[in-house]
Amino acid sequence: MHKVLVSACLLGQPVRYDGRASGYPDLLQQWQTEGRTVPLCPEVAGGLPTPRPPAEIPGGQGAAVLEGEVQVLTVTGEDVSAQFIAGAQLALELVRRHGIRIAVLKSGSPSCGNRLVYDGTFSGTKVGGEGVTAALLRREGVQVFSELELEAAELALKQL
Repeated sequence: MHKVLVSACLLGQPVRYDGRASGYPDLLQQWQTEGRTVPLCPEVAGGLPTPRPPAEIPGGQGAAVLEGEVQVLTVTGEDVSAQFIAGAQLALELVRRHGIRIAVLKSGSPSCGNRLVYDGTFSGTKVGGEGVTAALLRREGVQVFSELELEAAELALKQL
């Protein structure tokens, strides 16, 4: 049985920056019942507390954070790049340990967003890009989906 890395907030864990969870889609509940899910909040795993100040990537490019070209900054200007990178590395360790090839991560997140992320202005504006963890996992060959793409994730899982 193939395992799936899933953002912990999508499985009902209150680990978002605001101390809340992000819903619990039926398919993820089914996978959890089947023992397929490997939950992780990269931000908490990387050492950030819950709740915590919101953070964004100026320009929205997680790969640029991994390369040291930009920082992940909180709304108060604190650089939390090290914690985001540490969380991404822990996600990569889980992927390697469990042979994971599919991840379902929280859309829009500076860690987990896979297509659109906030632009770093804290204005609610999203740009094309991906979070730090999503970028690192994609480099490893993991197919990264959001909770908005569960049908595609399920199809990809069936094709493994």
